[in-house]
Amino acid sequence: MQSLQHIFPLLSQPRKVVITTHQKPDGDAMGSSLGLYHFLIQFGHAVTVISPTNWANFLAWMPGTKNVLDYERQTDDANKAIANADWLFCLDFNTLSRTKRMEENLGNATGERILIDHHQEPQVDKFAYGESDTSKSSTCEMVYDFIIDSGNSDKINAAIGECLYAGVMTDTGSFRFPATTASVHRMVATLKDKGLEHGMVHENLFDNFLENKFRFLGNVLLNRMEVFYEYNTALIAIPQTDLIKFNIKTGDTEGLVNYPLGIKGIKLAAIIIDRGEERKSSFRSKGGFDVNTFARNYFNGGGHFNAAGGQNKEPLEEVVAKFVAAMKESREQLSNYQF
Repeated sequence: MQSLQHIFPLLSQPRKVVITTHQKPDGDAMGSSLGLYHFLIQFGHAVTVISPTNWANFLAWMPGTKNVLDYERQTDDANKAIANADWLFCLDFNTLSRTKRMEENLGNATGERILIDHHQEPQVDKFAYGESDTSKSSTCEMVYDFIIDSGNSDKINAAIGECLYAGVMTDTGSFRFPATTASVHRMVATLKDKGLEHGMVHENLFDNFLENKFRFLGNVLLNRMEVFYEYNTALIAIPQTDLIKFNIKTGDTEGLVNYPLGIKGIKLAAIIIDRGEERKSSFRSKGGFDVNTFARNYFNGGGHFNAAGGQNKEPLEEVVAKFVAAMKESREQLSNYQF
């Protein structure tokens, strides 16, 4: 995998470009994809953004979202774009399997795959060019660096600023996570200098939900959260019946895993959701507990040191039992480590 710097001299030569990201894209995935889209079209590239699946309604405000292809609904158009692409930018995922049903066609594409990602253990043999930097707060920060390092800071416009700010803000937990470095704040300052209205972005992301989500949240915190104080751990387990009862859509469970971290003394928070075809897990930690390794060892997943996820095919009750067993095996770390 060669450095992204090799691409910089080639940016002025129009190409057919595909930008894609992981399934069920979050703010960072969609923000980085659309931020890069608005950058590349200024050079005359023919750019198609493809999401492997649908995305949350609270992301629909982002400039350019209406042009994004949903692979599961627009498979033929997406496959045609992939087959004809000269460049395929792969953002915010480290292995092709995270693109779900796109994996085979993306892997067989004749165009050059380009990685921009901040997760651990990337599948480097699948990419011609790229950068994987786990020290970065978000893929949006890395796309910003790509623009700046290529010498094209003058091309940062309002659309790029809104998309990149949305991603870096959500992936840093509104700038409270340890990955919020000085460079993140310098990035935001530059975006503000270029006209970013950050209040509008916050409103679109956080003040844009239906009533049912809040009633669902109340049910989750009251009936589905269990706290294991002896392990400094909290677990939320959500059956599929709850999703149906409250008419929960894609994105409505985003951020739920962070709520238990607000409980004094909790170092590990987990959420396991029965999605029907599989059980999806998310893990968050404070301090020195490595949820990336935890997710890889027990839940077929991975991610970052303090934020990771996984998936299992077993019934919800079995996955919950597996979590409890894994938690107990990690007792020494969970009970004794300090902030």
